[in-house]
Amino acid sequence: MSDKDIAWDLSEIFKSTDDPQIASKMNELDDKSDEFISKYKGKMSYPEFSFDDLLKLIKDQETFQANLSEVNQFARLSFAGNMTDPNFRKLFNETQEFVAEIRKKLAFLEIDLGKYAFENQSILQDERFEDYKHFLEVIIRSYPHNLSEVEEQIIIEKDQYGIVGWQQLQSKWLNTRMFDVEVEGEMKQLSYGEANGLLSHPDRATRTSANKSIYGLLGKDQEIFSSAMCSVCSDWVKITKRRKYDSPMHQSLIDNDVNQDTIDNLMKVIEEYSVLYRRYLTLKAKLLDLPKLGCEDVVAPFPDVPDMRYTWEEAQELLIEAYGEFDEDFLSVTKDMFERNHIDASPRFGKRNGAFCSTWYNGKTSYILQTFTGALSNVYTLAHEMGHAVHGYLVTREQTYANTSYPMVIAEVASIFGELLLTDLLLSKAETKEEKKAILGRVLDGAGMATFQVSARVWFEQSMYDAIEEGQLLDGKKISELWTTARDRIYGDAVEWFEEMDWEWTMKPHYYISNFRFYNYPYVFAQMFVYALYQLYLEEGESFTPKLKAILKAGSSKSPKEFGDLMRLDITQPDFWKKGMKQYERFVDELEKVIS
Repeated sequence: MSDKDIAWDLSEIFKSTDDPQIASKMNELDDKSDEFISKYKGKMSYPEFSFDDLLKLIKDQETFQANLSEVNQFARLSFAGNMTDPNFRKLFNETQEFVAEIRKKLAFLEIDLGKYAFENQSILQDERFEDYKHFLEVIIRSYPHNLSEVEEQIIIEKDQYGIVGWQQLQSKWLNTRMFDVEVEGEMKQLSYGEANGLLSHPDRATRTSANKSIYGLLGKDQEIFSSAMCSVCSDWVKITKRRKYDSPMHQSLIDNDVNQDTIDNLMKVIEEYSVLYRRYLTLKAKLLDLPKLGCEDVVAPFPDVPDMRYTWEEAQELLIEAYGEFDEDFLSVTKDMFERNHIDASPRFGKRNGAFCSTWYNGKTSYILQTFTGALSNVYTLAHEMGHAVHGYLVTREQTYANTSYPMVIAEVASIFGELLLTDLLLSKAETKEEKKAILGRVLDGAGMATFQVSARVWFEQSMYDAIEEGQLLDGKKISELWTTARDRIYGDAVEWFEEMDWEWTMKPHYYISNFRFYNYPYVFAQMFVYALYQLYLEEGESFTPKLKAILKAGSSKSPKEFGDLMRLDITQPDFWKKGMKQYERFVDELEKVIS
C-alpha cells in the first residue's frame, strides 16, 4: 500500500465546513420549505388542484430534495471521515437538526400527496406521469400507513433525541475505543477498524486474540447495547401497530418493493441450502487440518496459500481491468473515481468503520469510504463499492431524482456483480493452485457470510419482535440467546464458538438504524439475485451486458420483479433462488477440484 494518505476530496460539493455556501443553501432550502407550505398545505384536496399541479409539485420536490441531500451528504461524509474532528461533528449535528426540522415542516407533503394519488389512481394511466408511474405506485402502496401531520411531526421529534441517539451512541462507542490485541505475539492497541481487519489474519492466535478482544470488550459494556437494542426494537413494535403494518417486516417490504411470499421463499431456500454452506465449512476445516472449525476460523485464509497483498496502485489496476473488460461505461466510471480522489481508503483513528458508497445526485458522481490495508479482502471491498459508484453514475444520468431511490435489493446488484468480475479476473491470472485456493476461499467466505450468516440476522431480528410481543424482557442475556439460536440454524454443529461471540450482535450497526428495520434480507436477496444473473451472463456473453445496464439505469422506475421479467426469470418462485444458489455450489465444486 502507498504511504500517502488516501482521503477523498469533498471540495466539489462544498469547499470546507465553513464554506458560506452551506449556510446560503440552507437558508434557500428553509425559504423553499415555507413556499411549499404556502403553496400546497391544505390545498391538494381542492377541486382546482390538477394533475398538472401535481406534476409541478413532484418536479419542484425533486430539485428541493436533491439540494437538501447535498448539504446533508457533505456533513455526513465529512463526519464519517473523522468522527473526532470538532468542526465535522458540529456541522454534522447542525445539519441533522436542520434536516429534522425540514422534515417536520414538510411532513404534510408526503401525507397529502399520498392521499391525492391514492384517491386519484387514474393518474397511473396518464401519459404525463409515465416517468413517475412506479414512483406513484409505491406512494399509493405506502399511503394507508401514513399518520396525521401532527403524529408524523411528533415521531420525527421524538426520534431525533431518542432512537437516533441510541444509534449514534452505538457507532461512537465502537469507533472511539481501542482494543488490546496480540498480533503475532506482540501486544498492540488498535482502533476497531484495525482490530476488525485482523479477523482474517493468517495467524490463528492473532485471529483468536482479535475476536476475544473485540467481543470481550463489547460484552463488558453489553448493558449499553442491550438497552439500545431493546429501545429501538420496542419503539418499532409500537410504530408498527400505530401505522397498521401487518408485521414488523411490512414497511421494509414496501421500501424494498417486494412482497412477503417472495422473501419467505428466499428464506426457505436459504435454510434448505444451509447444508451447502456447512459442506464448505467442513471442507475448510479439513484444509486447516482441524477436526472442526472454531469461530476464529470461519473467515480465515487457507494455510499454504500466498498472502495476496496489494498496493493501492495495484488495486486500482485490477479494478480498471476487471470493469473495463466488461463494459466501457464501467471502465470510465472507475477511472473517474480514482482520478478525482473520490475514495477515502486510509485507516485512521476516529474514521467510521465499515465501507459505503454515497451518490451525489447534483454532481452525477459518487464517493467511497473504506479502510484499505492491502489485503485481498480490501480489494474485494473496493470492487463492491465501485459497483455502487457505477450504479450511481448511470442512474443519475438517466433518471430524475425521484427515480434514484432504488431499494436495497437492487442497490446491491452492481456491487456484487463487480465482485464476480474481479473473481473471474483473479482466477484467470492465478498461476498456481494455491493462488486459486486463496481466491476461491475469499469468495466462498464472503458470499457465505452475505448469504447465510446474514440470513441468521433476519431470523434473529424477527425473534426479538416476537419476544417483545410475548412480553419478554430483552436484556443482554435474552438477546444473546436469540442470536445464538438464529445463528445455529445456519451453522448447526459445523463451528465451535467462543463464549465472547454471544455478543456478536452488539457491533452490527444495521440493528440500530432508526425506523429502518430488516436491513439484512436485502443483502441475501441481492446476493442470490446477482448470482442467478451471473449464470445468465456466462451463458449469454456480451448480449447480457445491455440488460444489466438497463437495470442499473432504470433506478427505482421499475420493480425488482420487472427486472427479473426482463431477464425472463421469476423472482417470486423458489426455483429462481435455487438458480442463484447453484452459483455458490459451483464455487464449492471448483474448490474441491483444485484441492483434489
